[in-house]
Amino acid sequence: MSYRTEEVAYVQPAQPAANAQAAQQQRTTAEYRALDAAHHIHPFSDMGALNRTGSRVIVKAQGVYLWDSDGNKVIDGMAGLWCVNVGYGRKELADAAYKQMLELPFYNTFFKTTHPPVIELSALLAELAPEPFNHFFYCNSGSEGNDTVLRIVHHYWATQGKHSKKFVISRKNGYHGSTIAGGTLGGMGYMHEQMPSKVENIVHIDQPYFFGEAEGNLTPEEFALARAQQLEAKILEIGADNVAAFIGEPFQGAGGVIFPASTYWPEIQRICRKYDILLVADEVIGGFGRTGEWFAHQHFGFEPDLITMAKGLTSGYVPMGAVGLHDRVAKAIIENGDFNHGLTYSGHPVAAAVAVANLKLLRDEKIVERVKTDTGPYFQQKLRDTFANHPIIGEISGAGLVAGLQLAEDPKARKRFANGGDVGTICRDFCFNGNLIMRATGDRMLLSPPLVINKLEIDEIVSKAKKAIDATAQQLGIS
Repeated sequence: MSYRTEEVAYVQPAQPAANAQAAQQQRTTAEYRALDAAHHIHPFSDMGALNRTGSRVIVKAQGVYLWDSDGNKVIDGMAGLWCVNVGYGRKELADAAYKQMLELPFYNTFFKTTHPPVIELSALLAELAPEPFNHFFYCNSGSEGNDTVLRIVHHYWATQGKHSKKFVISRKNGYHGSTIAGGTLGGMGYMHEQMPSKVENIVHIDQPYFFGEAEGNLTPEEFALARAQQLEAKILEIGADNVAAFIGEPFQGAGGVIFPASTYWPEIQRICRKYDILLVADEVIGGFGRTGEWFAHQHFGFEPDLITMAKGLTSGYVPMGAVGLHDRVAKAIIENGDFNHGLTYSGHPVAAAVAVANLKLLRDEKIVERVKTDTGPYFQQKLRDTFANHPIIGEISGAGLVAGLQLAEDPKARKRFANGGDVGTICRDFCFNGNLIMRATGDRMLLSPPLVINKLEIDEIVSKAKKAIDATAQQLGIS
């Protein structure tokens, strides 16, 4: 998308880059792996173990497929990391980035300046987001978005003269990013173990994970209501005058695609309103069509005060995050002097241009609507039909094009494997070797394919998932 009054010629990159690319393509898989092991620290990885086996080198992607350096074609059941909503290889996004790089590759939005791409993006987000959201702050990722949420929450209450409102309540096994603030907000114990310098005034309540944590004869609805009511108990413990916000993912993504029953979010919202506490929806994974709604909180029927966005905002083509502010929160920020927060790349023009092109594809090609009425229901039913009465599948949760499959030793008794993480890893490796990307979180197998997937490709994902899960059951001696 061009913002200049005169057309910019679309010029091909200079030839020296092609020579460098040719030299790069001459490397063998073994050479790539050796260089990777020598110099690259991977996220969330046991580098010693990874370097002994060697990384899989992904070299190309198109649609819902990836290719590795050995020529294997892999179907991507995770849309990269929950993010490639419009699929790989969309020329529209490459063109938007290239044209913007020629026109205005960078400028900041500090010092009373702005630029057309971030203006266009903000107006488009206001059109696509629920009506009370008309203002947006930009950053580079979901992690930075949730850092920004903390800054907004505290500044908002300061503008209201309620300086004691400092505590933010989150959930165990929730995920809100990997910065110190995002990692503290999240409830991942294994991350907290490596973070002695956690952020103050953040506390956690239990997650609404029915299969793994419900006891007795509670129904899913009763259990979800009881877990939501932990929020009220925690507020009363801390003191309502000291609590600033509650943050949660509408469905827990990295925690295992955990979908709470319908009683959960209305009760959370009721409690937040009762005690005058801001409600934050972390939509980094759920936003931009994943559940068949533009935002996952719309699927669950609640109304947040702040929304964190990233991933599907640009379909992962370039890094970008954002925070949407409800009008009443935005008004307080706007009318009360400086908001002393920002990043060099807040509203980066190239990222904004790509986001605009991406959101227009989602809107104009009616991709979100198709997930809601066609491919999403087909995907969910296909999974449930395929894994009905499977000996190690205890639960299938999800909506639209996201699903979590619970591996279980005794599905009917809701008995999980004692070594669930090991079992999930076994299944993930069977998927990987079968050219399917399906993620394991402990003993839950996760799927979140690109939103442009068709029914034949859904069939392929489910067929390959069944082969991997059948092989896992066979290795465990369960039939």
